[in-house]
Amino acid sequence: MADLDGLKVAKDYHVDTPFANLNGFYLKGCNSLDWGMKKHLSNLFNPKSGNTVMFAFDHGYFMGSTAGLERLDLLLPKLAPYVDCFMGTRGAIRTCVAPETAKSIALRVTSGSSMLQDDLSHEVVAVDIEDAIRMNADCMAVQTFIGADGQLSSLDNLSHVVNAGMRYSVPTMGVCAVGKDMARTDRFFKLATRIIAEMGVQIVKSYDCENFEEVAAACPVPIVVAGGKKLPEKDALTLAYDVMQKGAHGVDMGRNIFQSEHPVEMAQAVCKIVHEKFTDKEAWEFFQNEIHK
Repeated sequence: MADLDGLKVAKDYHVDTPFANLNGFYLKGCNSLDWGMKKHLSNLFNPKSGNTVMFAFDHGYFMGSTAGLERLDLLLPKLAPYVDCFMGTRGAIRTCVAPETAKSIALRVTSGSSMLQDDLSHEVVAVDIEDAIRMNADCMAVQTFIGADGQLSSLDNLSHVVNAGMRYSVPTMGVCAVGKDMARTDRFFKLATRIIAEMGVQIVKSYDCENFEEVAAACPVPIVVAGGKKLPEKDALTLAYDVMQKGAHGVDMGRNIFQSEHPVEMAQAVCKIVHEKFTDKEAWEFFQNEIHK
């Protein structure tokens, strides 16, 4: 009808209304999955809090020996008691994580780029489902590049991994990459996280942004928020607190833990926010007390 030309319906994300389809399982959007999938997700997400603290140390797959990650064999045992999940490559995990370490594993399965390139958006699936199963991975992490030159190939990678994961009951985490040409706006993240979720993943890893509560509400699976660039510890704790208040189901912190002068205490403080509902101020006070013991 002519009188409706240009009419836009305002979007209502019902940010104060809990996710409706939770019958049978505690994680958002996962109640219809099979036992094996739920078991892996229960390893990743604390059943009491429903949240997770992931420690990302997969930076070396395209950045080399990143500052703070020069000796994974020394760092990872120190952090293991204070995080729920190790997110890394199979090479780093096999060589530097003791098999008896009782931590869930988010296994990066895509690669193919390096810091020597201008465009990092072209990757391939480098780890097949059989090796993910051999490593007892609790999820497979796939980098996706919405809006970049490599968008199509990255979504093709994602679809192949999701299909294999569904066949063998291994969850997939779609990782929302943000390149230099993509603005970190709520409009972008609403688009990217929803596309990734509708591809069939069980977890989305994304970033904080304005109106993050709307991004989280519109995504039908749990969002884990990346820490991103190194921040002062107090600011990083505020980031963690803010996103948890706005609907995130955890954080995946790398540089804000391993580049801290006190990585163990920082990991502990983040856990207080994610699992014990500490405020950022309480977590900062806890952090200060721990480093001055």
